Amino acid sequence: MRLQSRLESLKIRHASLESRIAEEDQRPRPDAEMLSKLKLEKLRLKEEMERLRQAGPRH
Repeated sequence: MRLQSRLESLKIRHASLESRIAEEDQRPRPDAEMLSKLKLEKLRLKEEMERLRQAGPRH
């Protein structure tokens, strides 16, 4: 997969997780375990995006 398309895919997943976190957080009794898992996955995606950006295109 090309770098740019991989980054776009990760951005979409990251935004989706952000929405899910906000939804869960707005519930009257948020599931702390679910929030923790979602935030951890969001962080993992952010780190992967940063790693890919730093690696840059390979030719």
